[in-house]
Amino acid sequence: MPYFFNFDKVAYLKGKRPAGCIFCLIRDGSDEVQRLVAAETESFIVSINLYPYNPGHLIIFPKRHVVGLRELSGAERRELDDLTDTSLAVLDKTHAPAGYNIGFNMGLVAGASIDHLHLHIIPRYPREIGIAELVAGERVLVEDPRVTLEKVRKGFADLSSQKTVPGRADRA
Repeated sequence: MPYFFNFDKVAYLKGKRPAGCIFCLIRDGSDEVQRLVAAETESFIVSINLYPYNPGHLIIFPKRHVVGLRELSGAERRELDDLTDTSLAVLDKTHAPAGYNIGFNMGLVAGASIDHLHLHIIPRYPREIGIAELVAGERVLVEDPRVTLEKVRKGFADLSSQKTVPGRADRA
C-alpha cells in the first residue's frame, strides 16, 4: 500500500529542532526557524502553522514566554480575544471556511509540542474527507502555507485600514 509522506515533519517530530523555544525564536527573527508571521500586535504574533491541519490554520502566541493561559494579564487576555476576532474575520474573507476549531493545547500530554502558550485557529471545510484519508488515513494539504501567508497578510492589512472588524460588535 502506498503512503503519503511529509519528510520535513518527520525531522521535526524526531526532535531536529533549533535550541530554545521556537516561538521565541520566531519573535526574535532568528534564521534558525521559518518565520510565517501574518500579523503582530503589541503583545502577540499571528503565524501561519508550518504544519497545518487545513489551509488557513493560524497560531496566535504571546511575545512574552508563558506556558499557561492563566499567566496572561487581563489586558493581554483582552488583546488576545480581540486578535482572535480579527483573525476569524480575516479567515472568513480569505478562506471562507464553514466552521472553526479553536483551542489551546497546554502541556505535552494535551498535545502541546511547543512549551509556549499558543492558540490554534483551524478553519474547517465541508466535505474535508478525501480518498487519502479513507485509504491511507492521511490528510492531503491543498494549499501551501506560504500561499496562505500571503492571503492572510493581505487580509490583516485590509482590515487594519477599516475602523471595525466585520461581524463584531464594539465593546465598552
